[in-house]
Amino acid sequence: MKSKYRRIIQICVLALASGSIYLIPYTRYAFYDYQIKAMGISNTQIGLLSTAYGIAAMILYIPGGVLADKFSSRKLISGGLLLTTLFTVIYAFTSESYGLAVAIWVVFAVTTVFISWSAIMKAVRLCGTSDQQGFMFGLYYCIQGITGGIINAIAIWVSDFGGNMTTKFFYIVIVYAASTAVAGILAFIVIRDEEPAETVANPEEKFQFSQAGRLLKSPKLWLLAIIVFCGYSIYSSTTYFTPYLTNVVGVSPQTTGFLSIFRTNFAYVFAPLSGLVADKLIKSTSKWFIIMYAVMAVMFAGIFLIPGNASVGFVSFYTILPGIIGLAIYSITFSIATEIKIPVIFMGTAIGIASVIGYTPDIFMPTMFGNWLDKFGNTGYNYIFCYLIAVCIIAAVISCLVRISVKKDQKNRLSGNAELQ
Repeated sequence: MKSKYRRIIQICVLALASGSIYLIPYTRYAFYDYQIKAMGISNTQIGLLSTAYGIAAMILYIPGGVLADKFSSRKLISGGLLLTTLFTVIYAFTSESYGLAVAIWVVFAVTTVFISWSAIMKAVRLCGTSDQQGFMFGLYYCIQGITGGIINAIAIWVSDFGGNMTTKFFYIVIVYAASTAVAGILAFIVIRDEEPAETVANPEEKFQFSQAGRLLKSPKLWLLAIIVFCGYSIYSSTTYFTPYLTNVVGVSPQTTGFLSIFRTNFAYVFAPLSGLVADKLIKSTSKWFIIMYAVMAVMFAGIFLIPGNASVGFVSFYTILPGIIGLAIYSITFSIATEIKIPVIFMGTAIGIASVIGYTPDIFMPTMFGNWLDKFGNTGYNYIFCYLIAVCIIAAVISCLVRISVKKDQKNRLSGNAELQ
């Protein structure tokens, strides 16, 4: 029982770490309008911040994965959190300097991606057995969403003490800095490094850099990368419902801020349920994805069918639904690594490789969407929703290919070895 409770506590701390460390580079998710007005920048410029972060992250994902397989997760996670705290404080006092902000966003890629990302994901996988991965990742993302939502709610409350938008935004950023500082201290105290089961059973099964070649030759890894790309595209796009509600529907920025917090954070309460359905009911993450991506495509298409005289309350509620379904998908994306038999000993490297493709939306999507909005005004949202429908269709097709590959692998596997095919 002690081990069970310790793992749950560790999942909670890992979730707090992730729920706080990514708030600052993705400030636009909850405080899109606040950040634009406080910094005095355009939609394209706020997108370029994410582009700078995304390009740096793309370069660092694979080295960060190797780092996670070679060094202590506890030290990497706590160190990344505390360094993020330092540069968040610097940004708080210099947010009106756009050039410096771009540089800081590149540094955030180092602290959150290179140092922390793969280490966190690997630690989460080690918290559960092979038949618990969907639930464990779902629980992790659920707690991450709740803690992130609480932090954002505190940030909104504290921002009310500011007299103008610049001061309000300053208070928001300081709350973010405080959250990563607390998470960094708890991570250092609570997280314990563990050896993968295969390493315990066979001490010679240690990670070596040359093994990355086995991953690169695996078609299933690249299918995973595309699944991550699609899941993250949908998840990250929900931020555009915030300006959509403000500019098109006429909802106040404060109300859209609260709706965004629910859509981006508290909707994660559905993540463990999604994981349980994949693990216990359908018994396949890829099969669950086929169903859910088809539903998502219909949901985005449904936006075009909403009548012009629909109530503000109805439209606001409707925009929450894609966020809930998108989170149910994204929260268990990496649990598919177990379904395609990626060994834990180089899980960090696998995550790094998959993330290079999987998180490229950070490089081009915010800038592309921002350009559409600057160029076409509210009509730009139509382009955004059409793009997301296409992504959902692609994701459903790739999920089918993953399912076919897994079934073929099961038939052809002559023994229980962990070789990728």
